[in-house]
Amino acid sequence: MANQQSTASTFNILQVSSTGSSGTVTPVSQHSTPLPSTAPSVHDTISSKSKDDQSIGTTLAAQPSTFKTLHPRTNDSLAFNKFILYENRLRFYVVASNTSDSRHRIIKIDRTSQDELDVVEDEATYSGKQMSAMLKMLEDGNKGCGGLGKARVFFGVAAGFIKFTAGWYMILISKRSVVALLGGHYVYHCESTDIIPVPFNHKIDKPAEEQRLMNIFKQVDMTKNFYFSYTYDLTSTLQHNLTRSGLSPCRRWNMNDRFAWNHHLLTTAFGTASAPSSKSHWLVSLIHGHVDQAKLTVLGRVVFITLIARRSRHHAGARYLKRGANDEGNVANEVETEQIVSETLTTPFYYPASKDASDGKKGRRPSPNYTSYVQYRGSIPVFWTQEVTSMVPKPPIEIPVMDPFYTAAARHFDDLFRRYGSPIMILNLIKKREPQPRESKLLEEYTQCVRYLNQFLPTDKRMIYRAWDMARAYKEKTQDVISYLEDIAEESIQMTGFFHTGPEPFSHYLQNEYDTMSVQNGICRTNCVDCLDRTNAAQFVFGKRALGHQLYALGIVDTPNLAFDSDAVNMLTEMYHDHGDSLALQYTGSALVNRVETYRRMPHWNSHSRDIIENLRRFYANSLLDADKQTAINLFLGVPAEKTSTRAPPQRGNYQKWFKDEHLQTAYPLEDCEQALNQYLSTRGDYWIEYYRPLLFTSLGKHFAFSMNSTLKLPG
Repeated sequence: MANQQSTASTFNILQVSSTGSSGTVTPVSQHSTPLPSTAPSVHDTISSKSKDDQSIGTTLAAQPSTFKTLHPRTNDSLAFNKFILYENRLRFYVVASNTSDSRHRIIKIDRTSQDELDVVEDEATYSGKQMSAMLKMLEDGNKGCGGLGKARVFFGVAAGFIKFTAGWYMILISKRSVVALLGGHYVYHCESTDIIPVPFNHKIDKPAEEQRLMNIFKQVDMTKNFYFSYTYDLTSTLQHNLTRSGLSPCRRWNMNDRFAWNHHLLTTAFGTASAPSSKSHWLVSLIHGHVDQAKLTVLGRVVFITLIARRSRHHAGARYLKRGANDEGNVANEVETEQIVSETLTTPFYYPASKDASDGKKGRRPSPNYTSYVQYRGSIPVFWTQEVTSMVPKPPIEIPVMDPFYTAAARHFDDLFRRYGSPIMILNLIKKREPQPRESKLLEEYTQCVRYLNQFLPTDKRMIYRAWDMARAYKEKTQDVISYLEDIAEESIQMTGFFHTGPEPFSHYLQNEYDTMSVQNGICRTNCVDCLDRTNAAQFVFGKRALGHQLYALGIVDTPNLAFDSDAVNMLTEMYHDHGDSLALQYTGSALVNRVETYRRMPHWNSHSRDIIENLRRFYANSLLDADKQTAINLFLGVPAEKTSTRAPPQRGNYQKWFKDEHLQTAYPLEDCEQALNQYLSTRGDYWIEYYRPLLFTSLGKHFAFSMNSTLKLPG
């Protein structure tokens, strides 16, 4: 008890904010005197393929299910990306540091309770010298229970906390690699995680059941396609992140938990779904999907093309087990794809203000070199299923519930209006005529659904519905599939626009074109029956068309029409192939079958045999593996079993006025967004200091931006 009291008093002695000089933390431990060099600098050790390989290996703790003083980020300059874990028999101590080692914070996690989680944060911010003194005092106060133990490095409390039958576990990121650089914000891929039991004496009454649940949980491979950033909100689009403060309250979220796959693990340990833990400095939100970045070089001008796909955690799962929509209007295989094109003249999102600023002060103005275009895919939002009990490659499609008021679809489209605004274009690519009606059943139902919902919308807000049998057009050779899709893409882009942080070049202004920033209002929603092969080809064509407009807006090219056999389009094609393969593997267990070359009638010589192999893989995974995969995803996401679910059915909406009026208002008003962008740059623009470290000696080859995939052909 004396040691516990000593430790507690030590922990509270230094409740002061850091005003002293900064310096690196120097802990005192009975095992190691110097502190390991926390998270190595990105420039030091991480390239696009390299990984941080420090190991982590200890434990975290538990008591009343509250995160006592863990607050949302009130100081946006507090961005921690290095974490050191100390342990003894009674507690964990986690020290978090920023990139420059000038600010540090500490939390204490109790290890004595079996059933409850007790995490206490010291609200003070320490300099390096102050934190070293703190650790020395904690070392002295904990000698009776093992001191502070050996320091271990990790890179974030990844998925949060999980409990099966007894005792909590904490999930930590132990390895990471850089995959993208956006406005000075690094985006990381999770390479390895460790699951650590919190109680020191972890007593398990049902060891067999505990192990079974642990094995199921581990089937969700967190080392594949999970991404995070310490300083950039990956769950939201670039447009939303930069203009958030100018949006209406129904659209102004700090984190879009729809795409945070570890949301359940971040919140359940602390009692309520709105717990502040999800916004804290200590816990990292993970998106599941795909992130890719490549470099386009045009006559010495360097352009970064970034592709970010965010998979929704709602109604998520395996192909034949998650179809259509649920009662809440969430659809299966829902993915938001964002294409960001930027010229990297400056690292952050801003330029220095012009010298003739009215107030005479040095300010910032938005960099006009960032553009973004967002598109969406998701299953057809009606109730439909496919039975997988029989060993049939393509099970028949059934519509078990006929809802004449299309309640689920109404909720779904109302949510799309809330998130993206209007107009909404619906591109439906399923088959129209079949020898045995299968997909065509859904075509009739979906068409009736949109027709019913549209009649109650104001005329200028009605959804634009395009149904086109893409598979038949390809087989009959009556249409050029790509050209037809390009026409639809151009129509959609002209309606919704795209996000651009500044005015277009002056030469465009002379032609009476935009002299201010532009925003995207509305979305194109693309689907086929699986939202995989045909959808990915269509989204590539939309991305290719958007790339032309984005490069034109940046002044890189003199026309938005890009030739298919150019380096830029070839690189974009490969990026969308990787994008489609990742999403298909997550949903079906196999890569894409029909690629863009298939619809361009330029298939590779081995494409037929590859398609057969992928179809066999898909059939095997769907028939034998999907049930276990679905169980694992449900456990990871915290989806209750049907028998134990206590969730009340959603409240019935109005059959005619199925939408909310505020959702039909302009989602991103231009003037408000301009003010919000300037406010963001003046108050939250300093995150790029994670990238710029002038005192660090490094080689050019270790910079991620230098080693990125590029169209530049080097001699030899």
